[in-house]
Amino acid sequence: MVSFYASADPDGLEKVAADFGIDAKATEHDMADSPLADYGVADVENPRLSGGLAGMVGVGTTLAVGSGVFLTVRRRRTAAAGVTDGTPAAAHVTGEPAGRGGEPATGTPSRSEGA
Repeated sequence: MVSFYASADPDGLEKVAADFGIDAKATEHDMADSPLADYGVADVENPRLSGGLAGMVGVGTTLAVGSGVFLTVRRRRTAAAGVTDGTPAAAHVTGEPAGRGGEPATGTPSRSEGA
């Protein structure tokens, strides 16, 4: 919700475009009529609320897409390792039953078990 306090001055790219006259050739893009165009929510009159809502939608969308990518990659790696039954990957690699923390059970106690 602090986006309202951001500077209204143009950013570096916009300033360079204005300094060199590149911005005179600019036209509206295809997404100019979208609900979240120009860092605001369409049909919300209050600029503070409009910018804040647009920011929250952006963060939520980024979180959802990032989580989806993470879960997809995780499932593919698990499937590639042949782990489909919930057994830790170490048991599948060594062929031995897994001990604590997914390590192969070797019969010797680990340091955490008081050895």
